[in-house]
Amino acid sequence: MVMLISLRQRLRKMIFLENKPESGEVLLKQRRVFTLPSKPGWMFILLLLLMFVTATNYNLSLGFALTFVLASIAMVNTFFGFRNLAYLHLNAGPTQAVFAGEETQYTVFLINRRAHQRYAIWVGIAEAGHPETAVDIGGQSQVSLQLSYPTKQRGWQSIPRIRLQTWFPLGMLRVWSTWLPDSQALVYPQPELNAPPLPVTGVSKDTEHGHSGHEDFAGVRAYQSGDPLKHLAWKQIARVDTALGGQLVTKQFAGGTGSDIVIDFAALPRILDTELKLSRMTSWVMEADRNGLLYAFKLGSSNFAAAQGPAHRDACLRALALYEL
Repeated sequence: MVMLISLRQRLRKMIFLENKPESGEVLLKQRRVFTLPSKPGWMFILLLLLMFVTATNYNLSLGFALTFVLASIAMVNTFFGFRNLAYLHLNAGPTQAVFAGEETQYTVFLINRRAHQRYAIWVGIAEAGHPETAVDIGGQSQVSLQLSYPTKQRGWQSIPRIRLQTWFPLGMLRVWSTWLPDSQALVYPQPELNAPPLPVTGVSKDTEHGHSGHEDFAGVRAYQSGDPLKHLAWKQIARVDTALGGQLVTKQFAGGTGSDIVIDFAALPRILDTELKLSRMTSWVMEADRNGLLYAFKLGSSNFAAAQGPAHRDACLRALALYEL
């Protein structure tokens, strides 16, 4: 009775650990590495049994010798296969934020702190249909892998369970382990296709009776012959390689009048679904950032003044991804 209770407690503990994400660096101890014969391994075991029965029936000394030699090879294969995966250190790296519907990228590190090399370790998501990648790890070294996983909705998406397995060296034994890292990727709302034009609000501003033509920044366009050099958008030009076909761009100015771009959740039509509103705001943020425009952002408690640049864009997208979550 005591043994049954102890076994039940151990099973509960194993199930709890199996479903609990692990933070930091993880060591694959010997109790976390499992081994079973592969299909060729089962055939090899059946062959050994047939050889042993035949040698026993006919009293064949050479048959016994051959059987025991092959069995010893299987034992050596078990040792090297288990050592190829056991005591491997695992760590989760940074994740890449993506839009809903895209595949997010998870970075994982496989660290070998032993002197011996490890060969043909297959790493991938522990779900059917996901590809796996084989890696070799030298002694006292590490390798990094990028694992992709599809996204369906915005917010934080936890990394799914990862499976590591190997059939080294002879393919007769499958050695595997699983790992659930405590890592999450941020998923932005999917931008709306064919979104309406950017929301332009504000009061007209007169400058020199509307004839200055260089007071209010209105966006960028492709460079045309005769454009002043001082109007070139150097920040955008620095991001492209003109030698590879990248185009020069020129700043556009609206003389005499100017307006503010305010991306406001409350200003959207009430009949729209919340997710559609977030999708439209995401499209507007990307369009304004792509054109180098100044834009303000209002969403719930997130109220950002008019600005531009990657930091402002990422802050707006983060607020959209985590709205009411």
